[in-house]
Amino acid sequence: MRATLGFDVYGTLIDTEGVVHKLEGMVADPREFSRRWREKQLEYSFRRGLMQNYESFAVCTRDALSYTSLALGAPLTNQQKVDLLETYRTIPAFPDVREALAGLQEKGYRIFAFSNGTAEAVEKLLETARIRDLFMGVVSVDDLRSFKPNPAVYSHFLRQSGAGGSAWLVSGNPFDVIGAVSAGMRAAWLKRSEGAVFDPWGIEPTVTVRSLGELETAIAEVENR
Repeated sequence: MRATLGFDVYGTLIDTEGVVHKLEGMVADPREFSRRWREKQLEYSFRRGLMQNYESFAVCTRDALSYTSLALGAPLTNQQKVDLLETYRTIPAFPDVREALAGLQEKGYRIFAFSNGTAEAVEKLLETARIRDLFMGVVSVDDLRSFKPNPAVYSHFLRQSGAGGSAWLVSGNPFDVIGAVSAGMRAAWLKRSEGAVFDPWGIEPTVTVRSLGELETAIAEVENR
């Protein structure tokens, strides 16, 4: 049986900077606003996971938007916030996603989406990006009312995906890769930006790739050792 691959969604398959175009005309520096919004979104999920005071990823995203608006002195109307949050539900996939996933599917890999987002939100993203047909299923941490990198959510992925052999996480987020490796999975770090830095914790990804097109070769080299 080919390996089971769990693909992180936000920042790995789906380009979270896709919201930048919507921010144009609303704020002075759309890219900085988008970056701060994304950082705060993740921070809020980490904090809620540790506090065991769960709210969905959509709530973390909404609250992070309000924080960023205040922190950057960029007041947004209620309608603008609604529009931005709706845009976040339909942001596009990176250009390399469909071809790479289709190739993996043809090779017999078992492909799942594995996300902090709710199943409903992830399904909508994948459908809008026209890549839903490439996945065997969607596994959401919402089932456990927690977030990555809680080790329980990686165990949840293994159960839900029915991984009977080798299982990999594929993520562009270093915290996610470290979480998966710590939980006993193999993990591929997708280093989309040359300037991206992997956290120096002494816990390394199994492989590092710079595009999804490199993934099949990198995984096969490890699997065939």
